[in-house]
Amino acid sequence: MNTSEAAQDSLAAASSAGVEIRELWELADLDQVYRLYDSIWRPDPKNPPVTTELLRALTKAGNYVGGAYDGDDLIGACVGFFGAPAEVTMHSHVAGVSGSARGRNVGFALKLHQRAWALERGVTAISWTFDPLIRRNAYFNLTKLAAHPTEYLPNFYGQMADGINNGDDSDRLLVRWQLDAPTVITAAHRQSTLAAASTNSGAQTSTGSAFSTPSGHLGGLLREATILLGVGDDGRPVVGGSYDARGTVLVGVPGDVEGLRGSDPGAAKEWRLALREVLGGLMADGARVTGFDRAGWYVLEHPVKGLI
Repeated sequence: MNTSEAAQDSLAAASSAGVEIRELWELADLDQVYRLYDSIWRPDPKNPPVTTELLRALTKAGNYVGGAYDGDDLIGACVGFFGAPAEVTMHSHVAGVSGSARGRNVGFALKLHQRAWALERGVTAISWTFDPLIRRNAYFNLTKLAAHPTEYLPNFYGQMADGINNGDDSDRLLVRWQLDAPTVITAAHRQSTLAAASTNSGAQTSTGSAFSTPSGHLGGLLREATILLGVGDDGRPVVGGSYDARGTVLVGVPGDVEGLRGSDPGAAKEWRLALREVLGGLMADGARVTGFDRAGWYVLEHPVKGLI
């Protein structure tokens, strides 16, 4: 992989997002990162995502902290640390963008900066976790960045009492971003303006069905797939069958689970348990997540019995 091409992709993404992204290590800059994250997650004061002291230690040990600036204002940041020496990997622990900057592809620019930084140091893969119920994050990670899910992790961090998770269980999907894979290289070349985040509008409820069917960019290809988890007319999860189904299967997520946690915590809990059972069960049974449709569907390939 040509590291100069990765650096060029990073600069192009930052320019498209209208930000400057740089590596951070000065104490005042790291304190800005802490305060930015505090404003995004509004965490329990006893359990913030990071502390200034931790960031200071991580950077002193040579790990990654990057910040996205709009003029003098820090509007996004990403923190990662190295994995085991023999693995030549990093784990991207936390990334966040100010709500005022959402829709500008600042997160995409931050990840490309992290990618270029890692490749310059001989790192070929970065892992991280995300909440599989949050539709925009699934689309960003699996489609825009072309990261590959490897494991479903039930309640990975325990219950999280912050302004985003609202006490929900912290199920996470672990992904691996193979920095030199052809799909990742292609994703990195995309212009941010052409890869703008889509809205969740346009999902139609099909006649005679208990849930909506795919209508995003993969919709035409997936009409014949087996739906194992869908969104009911009341917004609650509807299990469409056993995860013993084979071939291409779809697993849906709600349009706005974060809003649902505030307006209907019971429904949000139902979604957490349903996705854990269906998506987690499928992955444990050998199914591979091959994509995410922008209308809110995980696309999985489940091996036909008797075939590997």
